[in-house]
Amino acid sequence: MKLFKNKVAAITGAGSGIGRALALNLAKQGCHLALADVNDRGLTETVAMIKPLGVRVTQHVLDVADEAAVFAWAQSAVDAHGHVNLLFNNAGVALSGTVAALSTADYDWIMRINFFGVLYGTKAFLPILEKSGEGHIVNISSVFGLTAQPLMSGYNASKYAVRGFTESLRQDLDLTNSCVSATCVHPGGIKTNVAKSARMSDSVAQVTGMSNKAASTEFERTFITSADSAANTIIKGVQRNARRVLIGPDARLYDWMVRIAPAGYQRLVTAVVRWRSKA
Repeated sequence: MKLFKNKVAAITGAGSGIGRALALNLAKQGCHLALADVNDRGLTETVAMIKPLGVRVTQHVLDVADEAAVFAWAQSAVDAHGHVNLLFNNAGVALSGTVAALSTADYDWIMRINFFGVLYGTKAFLPILEKSGEGHIVNISSVFGLTAQPLMSGYNASKYAVRGFTESLRQDLDLTNSCVSATCVHPGGIKTNVAKSARMSDSVAQVTGMSNKAASTEFERTFITSADSAANTIIKGVQRNARRVLIGPDARLYDWMVRIAPAGYQRLVTAVVRWRSKA
């Protein structure tokens, strides 16, 4: 898919960050939008920014962890726009803590949003995209879908799951000669609100010696790429039908690191976290 004029894109997590940036970028190219987010206020702000651009835009307050709600949103998008060509499964949350300290409920929470939200979106929209005659699914994983990090087991599990699911999906689509394609995106540190909405166990403070607030601030210092830049890179990835898209120099660094030392990188990452905690 090279051009987006008069196409229709469905985007989750459109109330801020990469989702909002994707919506604005596509709208400027004449793409109509079906936007969803759990945050009604943020979603309304995004829609207000897009309306002057002259494209048709609909909004839907949505918890992507709710399967029935995701399928209902997909149907409402078709009812409003007639068809859908693009799906961006972008909504996500973060979770920090040691495996010993986190509860199974914590893992269930993050998997339902980060992984099952992607699964539900894909299942709901795939037949719709195929019916349109030309479609593309973009699933947002993370640099933490390339490398594991201490204190991030829940987030790692969800983002590795998105990666495996999307890579297999792309192969399914190839084998069946589908008119739909798929791309897995691995952003590095992007300037978004993900740290502010993250769940953080007290075990983070116990291990690092930092308060949860300080740890969150430290995490935000790694956000080096703007959401606008990330959106632009993702859209270019769709245009070249990329199987995988890395965003930011940190993502490329981590990708290189895990290629060079598939097991040894873990010692390096742990050492860096220990050193930063002492500092």
